[in-house]
Amino acid sequence: MTDKRILITGALGHIGSGLIHNMVGGQFKEVRLLDNFSTQRYSSLFNLPKGVTYDFREGDILTADLVSLLTDIDVVIHLAAMTDAAGTLERREELEEINHKGTKRVAEACIQTGSCLVFPSTTSVYGSQAEVVDENCPLEELQPQSPYAEFKLISENMLTELRKEHALRFVTLRFGTIFGMSPGMRFHTAVNKFCWEAAMGQPISVWRTALDQKRPYLGLNDAIQSIRLVINQDIFSGELFNVVSSNNTVREIVELITESVPDVTVKFVDSLIMNQLSYEVLAHKLGALGFKPRDNLSTAIKEAVSALNGASRK
Repeated sequence: MTDKRILITGALGHIGSGLIHNMVGGQFKEVRLLDNFSTQRYSSLFNLPKGVTYDFREGDILTADLVSLLTDIDVVIHLAAMTDAAGTLERREELEEINHKGTKRVAEACIQTGSCLVFPSTTSVYGSQAEVVDENCPLEELQPQSPYAEFKLISENMLTELRKEHALRFVTLRFGTIFGMSPGMRFHTAVNKFCWEAAMGQPISVWRTALDQKRPYLGLNDAIQSIRLVINQDIFSGELFNVVSSNNTVREIVELITESVPDVTVKFVDSLIMNQLSYEVLAHKLGALGFKPRDNLSTAIKEAVSALNGASRK
């Protein structure tokens, strides 16, 4: 058994619930879970794997005594965040409180307790600067297209400063748009949202400018794999890694959905964001450390539609 104790903030959300339900006995000495139940995902605590020492704490990163929570914790996986990019356009102040100031509180607690920090950011910070981008994209060329991505980038820079000033040990993982099933699964991001609409017999809502634009996507299992990799290899030197399963256009995703829902239709909508040019995100840097994407978009879509729709669609 490893002697590491970990704490997961936002533990009952889409990624967190997938992570905690894919634990096996002996991975960690203790898995402490923190969630404020703001999204009412109580069911994420149902049927957790046996043989794992879980310790659930109900609390909010903005008000909890984080230093006490982290006192004996080796690694914090900070997943607590508002994640609906489009939905944050009218909630900028709330987003800043939770995604930026909340992250700062977590990081400062890590400094006081000596805990390491895994910070999931987003590939949406890249904006539209080039057709192909990687971690070497200069800071001045990053153009996040939503408040969500903007505050992720601000938090990235804040963590870098805290490392310089206080030797914070952290790693930043820029995740592609998450797809795949979990007990705390949400349906506000592209692939999952499309699967929901198709399974419910609704038209797929596609931003008018986005049909043939390429974007980076990340399977849930690959996201979990990347977190385990950085913990196992103790990669907390302030580095930045892209984490991507595949780069796809919306048209390609719609075509994959038609394999499960042949009569699906597309409805074009306008949006204040997602109007950037097509771009592809490379994740070779993490690949050099042993990360190999395993999640398959086609398989994930079929699983999601089947789970939503039962054995057949009437």
